[in-house]
Amino acid sequence: MENYRVSARRACAVIQFRRSSLQFKSRRRDDSVIRKRIKEIAQVRVRYGYQRIYVLLRREGWRDNHKRVYRVYCEEGLHLRSKRPRRNRAAAHRLERPQLSSIHQCWSMDFVADQLFDGRKIRALTIVDNYSRQCVAIHVGQSLKGDDVVAVMNQLKEIHLAMPERIQVDNGSEFISKALDLWAYDNGVTLDFSRPGKPTDNPFIESFNGSFRDECLNAHWFLSLEDAREKIEAWRQEYNSFRPHSSLGGRTPDEAGMGIERRTNERPVLNL
Repeated sequence: MENYRVSARRACAVIQFRRSSLQFKSRRRDDSVIRKRIKEIAQVRVRYGYQRIYVLLRREGWRDNHKRVYRVYCEEGLHLRSKRPRRNRAAAHRLERPQLSSIHQCWSMDFVADQLFDGRKIRALTIVDNYSRQCVAIHVGQSLKGDDVVAVMNQLKEIHLAMPERIQVDNGSEFISKALDLWAYDNGVTLDFSRPGKPTDNPFIESFNGSFRDECLNAHWFLSLEDAREKIEAWRQEYNSFRPHSSLGGRTPDEAGMGIERRTNERPVLNL
């Protein structure tokens, strides 16, 4: 129409295009009200998909069709629910992770594998406070199970006289065990499981494990299990009280967590 200076009628006739389509203007209505209601239903009925939510909306008198409900359902990310481990009572259900504002609000746990000088395998349970980046504990053993994780958490409860509101973990067998689930349920702690194949769901512990392996595990030969525990504990204390952390503006995790320049007293060593 601009190049040949012709009318809309002539241009549409040449390219066989309907003039009604040319003049169409989308009149998409505001979805904020139904969007809010869908989120409310999804938070209460955590195992309902969009089809059941659509039926509930129809019962309440909403006239929106299933296509609009599905579009809003997907835009809100409700279809990306993390699979909750079976029979777990303390697992998180499709909840937004809150902004961290204090220590002991959210911890992260994971396992790191290594070996002694003679090839015997060892494993380390690493626990990090996500707010202060403080390494709460590193427990080293050769065969760690869900009961060992519970024992570590009970000792940390005695040391700190507090427990986190939420613990971010992956779907490893130790973390989906009945022993840990029962402990979390009894202590009012929510287990926040990462989605399978999504290590970015738990970035704090992944970053810490990278530093742990690079600065400690790859820098030492471990002659025995006790030697590994001593060297790893020494590195943990140095990490907390001396090593500057880039995400904390050059402060140490102890300074960020305690609000003082440097904490001189050492943490108790876990003896399990």
